[in-house]
Amino acid sequence: MPAKKIAIYALTSQGLAVGKRLAARLPGTLYASKNLEAEDAISFESLKHLISATFNAFDGHIFVAAAGIVVRCIASHLQSKETDPAVVCMDQTGLFAISLLSGHLGGANELADRCARIMGGQSVITTATDTAGVLSIDSLAMAKGLAIGTISKVKDVNMALLEDRVVQLYDPEDWLGLAWNAGFEGKVGYGDWNDAKPGIWVSWHNDAPEGSLALHPRVLHLGIGCRRDITTYEILDHVYMVFKKYGFSMESIASVGSVEAKRNEAGLLEAAEEFGVEPVFYSTAQLAAVDAPTPSDRVQAHMGVPSVAEASAMLASHGGELIVTKEKTPTVTLAVARSNRA
Repeated sequence: MPAKKIAIYALTSQGLAVGKRLAARLPGTLYASKNLEAEDAISFESLKHLISATFNAFDGHIFVAAAGIVVRCIASHLQSKETDPAVVCMDQTGLFAISLLSGHLGGANELADRCARIMGGQSVITTATDTAGVLSIDSLAMAKGLAIGTISKVKDVNMALLEDRVVQLYDPEDWLGLAWNAGFEGKVGYGDWNDAKPGIWVSWHNDAPEGSLALHPRVLHLGIGCRRDITTYEILDHVYMVFKKYGFSMESIASVGSVEAKRNEAGLLEAAEEFGVEPVFYSTAQLAAVDAPTPSDRVQAHMGVPSVAEASAMLASHGGELIVTKEKTPTVTLAVARSNRA
């Protein structure tokens, strides 16, 4: 996973000293008010205007400024807890680091703790599960590499845990590591699932019961072969169709792989970005060494290897099971392999 991009903002000379220390240790991009004339920072005249450009460009923001100023600057940019970046507010002495926004999913609680450790100060965390010393299911899901499919149900599960109520859990492969936790009713399937009770359903299929918190392990690896100058939409449409056919969850996509010759294929690159993954490209030698189940003479003639889609999926899954052999349209070939772990 790529390192998170952090922006740090200083408005006063004291705050600049704090900002420099944070920027060096995290590391991060330091912005400073123009009147501070800081040579080692990017200057700005209006914090509000700057935030309009940076808010969605960074994974986390640290403001060495009064909380009121910060709230007014970020308010118009807030969308949802699922997508908003982490926001931490520090006083200009570095004494307190307040997790202000996206404490769990955005990682602001962790970022506030890191800031406090760097400055020798105190983090201020206000999320209910953390203050009560109770497990936060959204934080656990992130730590385990699971995608959250039904974000609105996080609060139901966390509230049940806060109230010491037992939560239903379907997680046959124990992705969450809660098999022996007394707060969860494990080994629950469709037959004994109670829609009226909070519960968690962990699966790489779109099979979660109504009202459950759906979590998806990222274990599905796509191998894609395509025509030159293919459009993004042709790839997306084919993947969506195949996933719908087999009931797979799009949130479980872990990687997109293809042959090295497709490294600069714009449609393929944009499709991978849409899936939220970095594409992986394999040499013809790597692909030729894979014993793909349905090799193609046509692919051999055009690409110099008997298989692109199946071989790429199998390589990306590191020895996992090929669960969809190649499915084709006139312009796209797709295969899907499943790894045992993300």
